[in-house]
Amino acid sequence: MPFLSRPHVEQLDDGDWALTEPLVYAGRADRWVVPTGFVSDLASVPVPVRWLIPTNGPWTAAAIVHDWFCDVGIAAGVISSRDADGVFRRMCRELRTPVLRRWLMWAGVRWGAVVNPVRRPGFVRDLPAVLAISVLAVPLVLPVSVVVGVGLAVDAVVDRLLGLALRVTGRPGA
Repeated sequence: MPFLSRPHVEQLDDGDWALTEPLVYAGRADRWVVPTGFVSDLASVPVPVRWLIPTNGPWTAAAIVHDWFCDVGIAAGVISSRDADGVFRRMCRELRTPVLRRWLMWAGVRWGAVVNPVRRPGFVRDLPAVLAISVLAVPLVLPVSVVVGVGLAVDAVVDRLLGLALRVTGRPGA
């Protein structure tokens, strides 16, 4: 397996994790070392879709390396955005991420490149594949994600109302 180490992390807050040891990946021609202390949110997955792709799973090491590519590697000229996303997909395959999930994740990171000027170059070349995957995924992902999104919205409203009621009654920590 091309990963020469496994991710060792400690939680910093609700969404951030810091490497406590270097994470090493040996690619076909390159070797990447994500240093101790690097902070990642693991897989950057929108909350309503986490029922299908949680923030961690077989792909966790790949997600950390991809975050390093996006935060450090691309700006330093070590790797292009397009290659970073392709290597991410290859790492997911090597980590035995199921086929559907790794292609959905690849499409997701390619869509993420659109909104980031540093990552945008090369996106147009992948647009047909990203669109095809996205269109094919809609019937699977959208219905459940809408239900999950509505449930999360209801939960947030109820939580705020309960918090307000507890403050009004003088029991803020109850």
